[in-house]
Amino acid sequence: MSTDRITAQIREYVRTNFLDGDPKGELEDTSPLLELGVLNSLNTIRLVSFIRDELGVRLPSLQVNGRNFRDVRSIADTVLANQDAS
Repeated sequence: MSTDRITAQIREYVRTNFLDGDPKGELEDTSPLLELGVLNSLNTIRLVSFIRDELGVRLPSLQVNGRNFRDVRSIADTVLANQDAS
């Protein structure tokens, strides 16, 4: 799966599930999800489950951290790096 496709799917999931569809289109791939309060512990678990179930990638728990989940782009990079291991 390509980086662009992974990024688009994560962006859409975040918009739909955490931002009520992002009607103003404010979410960018570099928007700081943790700083903005978009990702909290519950939302992070939901996102990790989405990545596992829909993208077929299991993320090691040590990689679910603030650095790897700071924005959509970093999440997509983490998924891509673990894609072959799943």
